[in-house]
Formats: sequence, C-alpha cells, structure tokens
Amino acid sequence: MKTWTVTNQKGGVGKTTSVVSLAGLLAGQGYRVLMIDIDPQGSLTSYFGMDPESMEISAYNLFPVKKQVKIQDMIFPVESGELSLVPSSTVLVTLERSMVGKEGMGLVLSHALTSIEDQFDFVLIDTSPALGILMINAIACCQQLIVPVQTEYLAIKGLERMMRTLSMVAKSRKSYLGTVIVPTMFDRRTQASVKGLRVLRNTYREAIWPSFIPIDTRFRDASDSGKTPSKYAPDARGVRAYTSLMKYLLETMTSSDSAEGPTPTQPLRSDRPRSNV
Repeated sequence: MKTWTVTNQKGGVGKTTSVVSLAGLLAGQGYRVLMIDIDPQGSLTSYFGMDPESMEISAYNLFPVKKQVKIQDMIFPVESGELSLVPSSTVLVTLERSMVGKEGMGLVLSHALTSIEDQFDFVLIDTSPALGILMINAIACCQQLIVPVQTEYLAIKGLERMMRTLSMVAKSRKSYLGTVIVPTMFDRRTQASVKGLRVLRNTYREAIWPSFIPIDTRFRDASDSGKTPSKYAPDARGVRAYTSLMKYLLETMTSSDSAEGPTPTQPLRSDRPRSNV
C-alpha cells in the first residue's frame, strides 16, 4: 500500500481537487483507493455529499479522544463504491489543544494504516493548511508528498515556508520523503500566472513536476455533481493534466523503489508531460 499526502500550508491551491482527481484516475486504473480527509474544513468530505459538521464517526475518532474508533469502522464507500473515504469532522480543529503533551500523537495515522494495508493499493490524504498535529500525521505516514501551488505570487511565497517545514520533517524522519511540487490553476492568458510558473521552475528545479494543472471550470462542475472529474468530464483538459501527473507519480514511485537510493521526481520517458509555456 502506498500513501500519497497532498499538502500545503496555504489554502485554496487545489489540494482537494488534486486528491479527488488522482483518486478517481487511480481507481479507473483498477487500483483500490482510500481517501482520508484530515482537514477540519472538510472540503473532501463535503465533495462527496457528507456534512463535516454532523459526522458522528470521522478521522477525529482515530485519536485518543472520548470515542476512539478503528479505522476499518470509519470507511465509507463513495463514487458508487469505486472509492472509499474516511471523512473529516469540524471537531478536528480541537485536536491541537487536546493533544498537547501526549506522546506519539504524530504517528496515530501511521499506526492506523498498518491495519488496512492489505485492503488498499493507495491512500490519498487531504490535509489542513495549518502546520500542526494533523499535518505531521499526514506527512509521517506517507511515501510521496504532493504539494499543489497556485501559479501566483502569494502562493509561491507561501511555498518557501512549506519547504522549510518539509526540511525539518525530513530531518526528524531520518528517511527519504519524495516531494513533487505541482503548479496549479495556471492561466496562460495572464502574465502573473506565466511569470509565477517560470519562478517555480527556476527555484525548484529538482522537485517540480515539469507540466502544470490549468484553470478548468469543469473541476467546479464536477464538484457540484459530487463526481470525480474523470467520471464527470473525462476529456476535460484538467483531467488530461492530472492523468499526466498520475503517470509521472507512478513512474517516479517505480523508479524510486527499484533504485538503490531513491532520487526525487525522476522524469518520465515517453510519458513526460510537455510544457507549452
């Protein structure tokens, strides 16, 4: 079982869209996919028609709170049963305060996932934009970190803080953490977006995905329908972009597994996405 965590310390950069898009595409390839929503805002949970304000059992119950529940008992089928989801709850926001001083709280999710590693091929985690116990849990249990970054000035400035955080986490893990930066919401019609993409490529040459996710209104339409983008509009340009990203990540994963020492973001061969910018 492989775990991919989608995270950024800035909100509104396409984390949930990335989780839903990649999960739908992986399921379409025949993989067994579990999504986990540990963002108190619950965007991923809401995407599939559940209310994070009224969930009685959610990711919150993984932690030693009033009612601790096994992860097997909080998995819901979505997308007509083709995907599975551990939903979020708004009460997750209280964890930072209630977990203060307790040891091992950064590994709760890691321990939970060991009990279902034979049930799924991939786990995709949607995180809170805030650095804290939830983000640490999501990073601690993953093999691949996906960092969506909107191609605009403030998002790129926020990425600097995120990369410093990842550097600290990598030192504490004492193990390799594959990281792929994914430019999102790219609009070639605006100079700001074009400049932003250029800055990302020049600054993060070793970690950035060579292509980008474009602005696509079909993502919003898919969300309104409660369907993954690949189900709602399989030929949409945004879906095609995420398909290229999925292939890139799978190839990177295969290359890292087969290498004596893993190397970050090795490019695809014939499948390497080409940029038109």
